[in-house]
Amino acid sequence: MKRQLPLQFDQEKLPAGPNQLEEKKKKTSDVLDSDEPGFTGDPNTWFNDEDFNKQFVGSIDIKAAKDSYFGSYSHYAIHEEMIKDEVRTKSYLVACARNREQIENKIVLDIGCGTGILSIFAAQAGAKHVYGVDNAEIADFAREIVKKNGLEDKITIIKGKMEDVILPVDKVDIIISEWMGYFLLYESMLDTILDARDRYLKPDGIIMPDRACLNIVAIEDAKYKHDRYGFWNDVYGVNMDPVKTFALSEPLVEEVNQGQIISSISKVLDLDLYTIARGELNFASKFKLKITRNNAAFALTAWFDIYFSQLNFPVKFTTSPYSTRTHWKQTTFYLKNEIDAKENGIMTGIIAGSKSMFNHRHIDVKISGVYEDDESNVPFSQMYKLRQSSLIPSYYFIFLDAT
Repeated sequence: MKRQLPLQFDQEKLPAGPNQLEEKKKKTSDVLDSDEPGFTGDPNTWFNDEDFNKQFVGSIDIKAAKDSYFGSYSHYAIHEEMIKDEVRTKSYLVACARNREQIENKIVLDIGCGTGILSIFAAQAGAKHVYGVDNAEIADFAREIVKKNGLEDKITIIKGKMEDVILPVDKVDIIISEWMGYFLLYESMLDTILDARDRYLKPDGIIMPDRACLNIVAIEDAKYKHDRYGFWNDVYGVNMDPVKTFALSEPLVEEVNQGQIISSISKVLDLDLYTIARGELNFASKFKLKITRNNAAFALTAWFDIYFSQLNFPVKFTTSPYSTRTHWKQTTFYLKNEIDAKENGIMTGIIAGSKSMFNHRHIDVKISGVYEDDESNVPFSQMYKLRQSSLIPSYYFIFLDAT
């Protein structure tokens, strides 16, 4: 049966032709055109970018950034979201404030310093001097923030790529950085931390944080999968199933409710930042998940835990759905076909993550395995790409063409 689409207007009341439309516009419009200088003539002369930019301490021309990665971190919105993440920010504040004796009179390197908030935490904890490095335009604002807080004698902000920067000191005592991306490794900033570690950190130096673990679970998510992916099966009577296949190839970065979790937790990555080499960041790890209740398994969800383990007062935080929400949320990999899982059934397999060959900041993920219980043996295998279009925050899409 052919469906009839509802119309939200009365066709008989619409003007019949262009003359009637113009006549109606003259009768009903109460908008007055401007005759003020600066608001008439060529629209391209109404707004002056040079005058606009003069009100800021640094450049806000994000399109002029060297690439979309640094372009995105040139905008204040992403820093606002991170700073407002209390789990994240307070963990660094506590790590500095409660370990003053390890920071006092030390030289600190803050990599990807952004607004300079971690540099300020280190300076307030008694650091002898802090060098904050960032290649995004936000570095200009960080420099002014440091001055506003009277710390210019304690903090030096250096604008540039860490890999290219030459510090005015041979070695540092501490490296502090918030380098973690979605699915822990998205954006590949950890490579930069390890490069700086090998170049600048003293043999007995401290890395804050120094350990990171990645975990996965199985979840049920029938409604969301139907709304997000099943939608393409019938779009106003049109079958758009090919788009669904494309959509399923990108993991979803969004919050997962702990009530959706239907399995045990499996740790698939454990990084020690003191010892790991850059070439070891691509990984392929086995997992084993025990199903905890009868339910269809629609996806695997990942989160990470962060440790400041070498401090006198250790600090830890997690992005787990069992804990307070963070801006990292969780990363979910939907299966093409849900699995009818039973309590005590077992999902085993391998999850692999590697830098994309086309953009080293993106992550290619492959998941392959089998679900087994007394009655079932269901294999599954799927590949995914974690890239900018996978991310929910809308400001990311501003920067997709920033190169």
